[in-house]
Amino acid sequence: MILVADSGATKTDWRLIDTSGKIHSFSTVGFSPMFWTSKEISDELNKKIPKKIKSQVTSNKSEIFYYGTGCSSKQRNKILEVALKKIFPKAKIVINHDILASARALCGTHKGIACILGTGSNSCFYDGKKITKNLGGLTFILGDEGSGAHIGKEFIKAFLNDELPSYLHKTFQKKFHLTKDKIFDSVYNKKYPNRFLASFAKFISEHIDEPFVHELVKNCLTEFFEKTICKYENHKYVPVGFVGSIAFYFRNILKEVAKEKGVTITKIIETPIDELVKFHINK
Repeated sequence: MILVADSGATKTDWRLIDTSGKIHSFSTVGFSPMFWTSKEISDELNKKIPKKIKSQVTSNKSEIFYYGTGCSSKQRNKILEVALKKIFPKAKIVINHDILASARALCGTHKGIACILGTGSNSCFYDGKKITKNLGGLTFILGDEGSGAHIGKEFIKAFLNDELPSYLHKTFQKKFHLTKDKIFDSVYNKKYPNRFLASFAKFISEHIDEPFVHELVKNCLTEFFEKTICKYENHKYVPVGFVGSIAFYFRNILKEVAKEKGVTITKIIETPIDELVKFHINK
């Protein structure tokens, strides 16, 4: 019995491979140990994991492979391990960073550069077995260039500074009814400001044909390339892949930037979970 989870800042995709080989799917909110405690995670999982799934992951032969944002240290990983042990006390639990999930999903057992562009952003060089270099993943305050949070932040800045085209400013205001005070409250006082900023990515994608919006997104993605991909010394000679909603829905601009930087993109997928399942079944 294998349970595989891929958790971003916003959503966690789960897949259970039962003893007959059948795959069961469900999802929960995203869990970052930077923002969640073990108790909060276990309480949320208790409410959201289907009883049918809980009843199947009960033996000491069950394995859980959890890949999550923020799972980059033993201390943070322990937060997830404690939470999962409360739900699945007998299972063997392995916690890894979501960048490894992306590498395994995109590259399998081959070398390449794997990137995440979702609510946050990250990248790594993967030698086919392990990550040998990691650039990015500095969270939305210090980094996360090219992410939904970064693109949303730049758009909100343009909105507040009255830099949006007139019709776009009016359309945005009519849809969201935001004021400076409401934005400040969401960014500085409420939990998950990165999710708040990334939530505008859908609106931005709907207006991507507007030259101002296209340029804004392109600048953010260019910054991601310059801060991460272009710093890998062999970035022009190895395959580069992307996972995440931003990469998937802005893939045309992503390819545009890649071409300008001499980078070959071989794969763009919205989520890594199904490729991860294949990886673990093959293992």
